Amino acid sequence: MENSTSFLSTLLFLAIALFYVHFLKSKKSLYPLPPGPKPWPIVGNLPEMLKNKPTFRWIHELMKEMNTDIACIRFGKVHVIPVTCPEISREFLRKQDALFVSRPMSMSTEMTTKGYLSTVLVPYGEQWKKMRRIVSTHVVSPAKHKWFHAKRVEEADHLVRYVYQQCKNVPESSTGGLVKVRVAAQQYCGNVIRKMVFNKRFFGEGSKDGGPGLEEEEHVNALFKVLAYIFSFCVSDYVPCLRGVVDLDGHEKVMKENIGIIDKFHDPIIEERILQWRNHGLMIKKEVHEDLLDDLITLKDGDGNPLLSKEEIKAQITEIMLATVDNPSNAVEWALAEMINQPEILEKAIEELDRVVGKERLVEESDFSQLNYIKACAREAFRLHPIAPFNVPHVSISDTTVANYFIPKGSHVLLSRFGVGRNPKAWPDETLKFKPERHLKEDGSEVVLTENDLKFISFSTGRRGCLGVTLGTSMTVMLFARLLQGFTWTAPPNDPKIDLSEAEDCLALAKPLIAVAKPRCICGMVGMGGDAMGDFDDSDDEEAAKAGQQDTGKAASEAKPQEEGAHKSDGGNA
Repeated sequence: MENSTSFLSTLLFLAIALFYVHFLKSKKSLYPLPPGPKPWPIVGNLPEMLKNKPTFRWIHELMKEMNTDIACIRFGKVHVIPVTCPEISREFLRKQDALFVSRPMSMSTEMTTKGYLSTVLVPYGEQWKKMRRIVSTHVVSPAKHKWFHAKRVEEADHLVRYVYQQCKNVPESSTGGLVKVRVAAQQYCGNVIRKMVFNKRFFGEGSKDGGPGLEEEEHVNALFKVLAYIFSFCVSDYVPCLRGVVDLDGHEKVMKENIGIIDKFHDPIIEERILQWRNHGLMIKKEVHEDLLDDLITLKDGDGNPLLSKEEIKAQITEIMLATVDNPSNAVEWALAEMINQPEILEKAIEELDRVVGKERLVEESDFSQLNYIKACAREAFRLHPIAPFNVPHVSISDTTVANYFIPKGSHVLLSRFGVGRNPKAWPDETLKFKPERHLKEDGSEVVLTENDLKFISFSTGRRGCLGVTLGTSMTVMLFARLLQGFTWTAPPNDPKIDLSEAEDCLALAKPLIAVAKPRCICGMVGMGGDAMGDFDDSDDEEAAKAGQQDTGKAASEAKPQEEGAHKSDGGNA
């Protein structure tokens, strides 16, 4: 009797177990994976990934052939989910944002973040919460943005003087001089963030015309190289056992070289500054906060100990540099190229600047709210010519369903920047034409660079949205407005039109923009008390820097109570 009861109990248990297995299996099968190529056993679609370079173009061509806005491509054991539809994108990052809050672990991000110690590229967890709270409160808060106003203005003035010097390179010409717009734009972004982080424009002495020296060129080039190789479909990202053993596609070598270059410039400054603040040896103890590095070093925990380790500071500073150099410079280069080919758009932008700002002074950040056409041009550049094919990947922390498709836990969701921006369903009116008017509002209300409906991606949205929207907006609009206000722009004499072809391996202009710039009458104002346009002279910058440091110190003392309060209130939401 006991044996039969035991046997029946066993059968009942097995029946229940089989029921649940069948139920869960059938539940999953109700929603199929998004469409995609048939994967090979074990390796998935890695052979196709290696065969079709650049991978991002293969993925978009594949989705076009399949006529789908969402796909599933398996690389190794990882389900990669590319999305080109704003509506589906919103379902990922608005309706189910909490489930897609993490990031992938990869060779490139592990190197960049010193072992996942920073913010943007770090998987969801306590370290991300800690660093996000610090960045929100001590790096990109409204008080901190105000604190660095003088430094941003200083670099905007320097930009105009530098471009003017390029015009002077052809003194016998009355039509202006050739300007390498990509160099000017990228170095402006590098100058701004170096001044904010290290309180210096140049690592070396710079060039005589005010442009970058060899050190700055090497630094910015390394930043862009790292950006190009982060989440760039490296084989070892999907087969982790290869990491550090076999560098099949050469990505690991490139990353090591360029992270090494960045560290070469950053580490000595950071290490010396830490010693200054902690009064080691014979060094004079530092007492005045001048930049972000000072702030990060002097943060304390509840026991009065340093809140950040040396490696955390290094990782976060590298990430700050990476986050600020690319988007503004790329958008402005593309926008200016498009506008030179459509002079009527260029004229409208200049007319707005003359009407809002006038010709008696330079454009300032306080003018931005009224420069709707300028910002519409920048938005159109973000839409049509994004800096990267995909947004930084989001990782699902559990199984879920999106757009009636099953998305397994651990999937890498890639929102396509140019897929959503060039989606004809979202932008039916001449989708591929540069048309800023599409961003102007009928009621004349203010245009902003963010796009919360994800009809294009400038700063993303949700828990992983860009924390530095205010800084990114300021840098983009200032760079753009100063170039347009200070100079008239035309195509080079031998080129009736700017070649708008995209590079094959990225979304940048295939040929870096070189255009003819001719100073407008406003340029005489940049001397700020002298004929600074006669010869390049940084004395005005130095005076502005001193004044800025005084303002910075005052603003810092005013801002500290606000930041401390923000730190406390933000603690539960990081």
